[in-house]
Amino acid sequence: MINLQPYENPGYFVLLVVALLPAIIIRLNGRRSHWYETLVSFVFLFLMFDGRKWTQGVALIGYTIWQFAIVALYLRYRTKKDSPNKFSVFFWSVVLAIAPLTVVKFTPLFDHGRSSIVGFLGISYLTFKTVGMIMETRDGFIKDFHPVKFLQFLLFMPTISSGPIDRYRRFEKDYDRTLDREQYLDLFGKGIDRLFLGFFYKFILGYGFGTMLLPNLQRQAMQARGGFLDFSWPLIGVMYCYSMYLFFDFAGYSLFAIGISNLMGVETPKNFNYPWISHNIKDFWNRWHMTLSFWFRDYIYMRFVFFIMKHKWIKSRVTIANLGYLLLFLIMGIWHGETWYYITYGIFHATVMICTDAWIRWKKKHEGLLPHNWFTHAVAILLTFNTICFSFLIFSGFLDRLWFH
Repeated sequence: MINLQPYENPGYFVLLVVALLPAIIIRLNGRRSHWYETLVSFVFLFLMFDGRKWTQGVALIGYTIWQFAIVALYLRYRTKKDSPNKFSVFFWSVVLAIAPLTVVKFTPLFDHGRSSIVGFLGISYLTFKTVGMIMETRDGFIKDFHPVKFLQFLLFMPTISSGPIDRYRRFEKDYDRTLDREQYLDLFGKGIDRLFLGFFYKFILGYGFGTMLLPNLQRQAMQARGGFLDFSWPLIGVMYCYSMYLFFDFAGYSLFAIGISNLMGVETPKNFNYPWISHNIKDFWNRWHMTLSFWFRDYIYMRFVFFIMKHKWIKSRVTIANLGYLLLFLIMGIWHGETWYYITYGIFHATVMICTDAWIRWKKKHEGLLPHNWFTHAVAILLTFNTICFSFLIFSGFLDRLWFH
């Protein structure tokens, strides 16, 4: 029996492409069929949560009803004549929207590692979509609530399990437009290219690093382990190997989601942009898991900074920015899990961001004092690469096994 978890094996892609063939043919004729694309999406969502995972499917249905009600009621409140733009209504709308995700994330902490009954595959990405809609509604960018479009956006099958995280207004434009034959052929070609690249990333490079090399290096590192903070050559190999595995596996998933989206006529935003050539940590977060990075930047960091500046609680903009980094990456670490290594991973990135900002300010103040050429640029890339790989070693949780178990 074929595993119908998204993008786990070639058989899944065969079934999905066969199911999408009628939609592709309709697209090639310069038209589109919303109802058929919706049907395919819901059939594959159903297959994701059949059998032993039926409770996750029920949780997804309940979650969708919950978020639908919150978004619909808040948008109705905001667009009603003479309705005040009360912060309290906005605040509680966001709190209620993230409540299911909060329960899912913290249940294992208080219930001896057990998973929450309200959890399901993709709940984080769906929550990010909903909260983004609420915030853009408050800002006045979203003025109408279209029930069908909201459900299409929230439950868009290619991206539900692994992202990328789309924005409602961008998705709505793709949903409403009809491409002519030439436009669709161009997008179709990009989609096929991304699918093949995703196969190369996940099933060849990701498999090579994650399945063939990493376990052997981890075993050698465990055998060579010494005391706390003791590093060995096998451990350094684990650091680089895990980083490569994490990238190729995750980037492969993202390419699959984007490629299938393209076949359905949707230009889902890309998630990775050559992150290993980043010249500092800020550049890295503009290239790595970009849709998540930009979501956290726009909806957490920027709003925190504007809120503090508006109320004039802190005068120093540098201090505000630094506190924003700490808040941003601490939340990002906790979102991954309530363990010391995820939280340390977040604090580590916040610290490096703060140091990078200080370094950039120092260079501007002393412009011309340091050389800027291909060599210094290469050194910056090398330092960033190793810093990121070390952070991923923390993120992997392997140090927890190595030092404390």
